[in-house]
Formats: sequence, structure tokens, C-alpha cells
Amino acid sequence: MVVDAPPDALASQGSVSPAPILRVFANRPECNYPNGTIPMAERMEPYTAPVARKAMQPSPGRPRSKVKLNRAMALHSGRAPALAKRHLNSFISLEPKVLRGDDPDAIHDLRVASRRLQQILDLLYPKPRTQKLCKLRRTIRRARRSLSVVRNYDVLLSHAESALSRKRLARREVWTVFRDYLSDRRDASFRKAARKLGTLNLTSCFLRIKSLLDAIGAVPAVDEKLPDHAGGTATLETRLIESLRKAWTGLHDRLLESQKESSQTLHPVRIAAKRLRYLIEAMVELHVPGSKPAVNYLRQIQQHLGDWHDLEVLEQVMLAMVADTKFLGNRLPLAIEAERLVLRNRRKKRKYEEEFLLMVNNAPEWVQMEEWIGSLLSLPQPSTHEEV
Repeated sequence: MVVDAPPDALASQGSVSPAPILRVFANRPECNYPNGTIPMAERMEPYTAPVARKAMQPSPGRPRSKVKLNRAMALHSGRAPALAKRHLNSFISLEPKVLRGDDPDAIHDLRVASRRLQQILDLLYPKPRTQKLCKLRRTIRRARRSLSVVRNYDVLLSHAESALSRKRLARREVWTVFRDYLSDRRDASFRKAARKLGTLNLTSCFLRIKSLLDAIGAVPAVDEKLPDHAGGTATLETRLIESLRKAWTGLHDRLLESQKESSQTLHPVRIAAKRLRYLIEAMVELHVPGSKPAVNYLRQIQQHLGDWHDLEVLEQVMLAMVADTKFLGNRLPLAIEAERLVLRNRRKKRKYEEEFLLMVNNAPEWVQMEEWIGSLLSLPQPSTHEEV
């Protein structure tokens, strides 16, 4: 790691204030790297090394809080089917708005509703799932993914319009051409997504899921019973704890993997944080004590990583535009200006990466969330098994 200070200086200091860390990053000689880009592993090492050491461990000197999960789940576990129905209704009600094609918010809301619906269904019907449930789950996921490219273009168009709304704007011509390029690509991708949604038959999916949820009661259908390792039927509490353990471990694993030379992106970390966030959102709806501060902090993390991801996609699409032979025709000076915008964009991305790592390195909110999750994962598993 090429820095002004010794390689292990930051790690040896323990808790480091943001200012010295940012000074170290500011003084890095980027000329030693191709395209002026510092490898992700070197940028993240001072931050993620402390995170790696304390991963899945309670913070020293801080006693774990006592979370009365058993009582909360006993009171509110019956809400799970009703929550699933609410998210299902929200999901299907957004399809007509999406198919009109002129409402970016509807596309975003449908994708969010699909994640919330999938999360609560995964709690109600964990693995091993029946073939019927697997097919319904795939339909929800495919509907969300079919709109992912359209959503990316909507976000980038918003960035372009925001830039063009400024009175003083360098490279205005580049942003104007880029907006027109995005608009054409957005129209083509929406037509493709609309055809895909039509083949998925979301109305049939809605009716099938609704019939499953209506059947949940005192005596579930025999083929939908959910055996656990103890040979009984897993309670919602057991499923929740296991899902939390998997999501929390996944986030830490992605943070550690982001240190490797082969990892040049925070995208896997963003996906893992998103999965944890939607799980804890379900816990908030089930009134699990302490879940609301955790989900609020995860939303901040996801918003920050989402802004970083927008810059990442902007760079990819702008480079694709420059590489397009139709664009290059008689616009070589404009292509050079677009590449300068990409270099400026990369500096902004590095700033987001540094700020994110400060958010997860000994930040009070991160420590509080870590202790809360640790207290849940340390709870003894219930000896009796109840149906949802």
C-alpha cells in the first residue's frame, strides 16, 4: 500500500478520526496507477481491517442488550400473513402504472414492493420450498429484474436533467447529448421490460400467492409444512434468527472480500446491505424490539451506496456512448470532454467509498446495530415449535 505513513500506521492507532484518514487518502500519489485509479483493496484496507477483526464479535466493554424477542414474536407473529397480503396488494396494484411507461416512481415502488413481498414470503416459507412456491418466487424476482435497466436509465436521466438545470454548467453540450442518448436507450429497454412483464402473468401469480396466504391458519396444508433440523415445524422466531444470521454474516463476508485485489467494486457490499435492510424492515413490521434504529441506519448506508452505484452506472453508460461508432462520427472533441467527465466522476466515487468506510468503522450507529444483532443471535432457540 503506497501511502505517506507506514502501511500499518492506521491499524496500530486503533480508533482514528476522519480527518487524518482523509489526509492520508488525499496525499496518495495516484500517478503510480493506471488511469489514476487506486485499487479498491488499498483504499479500503485501513477501514476494513478493524471491521474484519471485530466481525461477528461484541464490542469490548459494552454489555449486550437484553432483547425480549420471544415475547414480541409471540404477540405479533400472527401479523406475518397480513403483512404479506399487504405487500402483495401493493405489488400487483403498481403493474398498471408501470406499464404506462411514464412514471419512474412507479417502477421504483414496484421493485421495492417485490423485495418486501419476497422477504416476508421467505420468512413464512423458508427452504426447502415446494416447486409451486419456487415458481412463484421466481416470478416475483423476474418482474423486479426485468425493470432494473429501465430504473438505471431513469436515475441517470434525473442526473442529466439536474445537471442541465444549472445556469452555469461546464460541458453542457456533453450532458445534452448524454440525456438524448439515455432517453433513446430508456425507451428501448422499457419496451423490452413491458414484453417481459406480459409473459410473467403477474395476475395469476397474485391469485396463487393470495390463496396460499389465505390457507395459513391453525392447520396449514400438509405440503406447506416447514420442517426444521429438530424434526418439528420451525417457528417464525427460528426462521427470523436464521435469516438474520445469514444476512449479517453475508454483509461481513462482502466487506472482507472487498479488500481483495480482484474486487474493484462495492456492489456486492451494497447488495448484502440491501438484503439485511429488507429483513430488518420485516422485523420492524413484526415489532421486534430495537429493530427500528437498525433499519434507519441501514437505510442511510443503502442510500450512500446507492449514490455511489449511480456514479458507477453513469460511468459505464457514458463510456458505452463514447465507444458507439454512431456517436464518434464527427464528435471527437465531444468524446474527449465526455472522458474528462468520467475522470471527474471517478474522483467523486472515491470520495463516496471513503465516506462509506468511515460509516462502518467504529461509527456509534454501526456499533449499536452490531450489538443489537449480536444479542439476537445469542438468544437460545425455543424448545417448542409453533405454526405460523
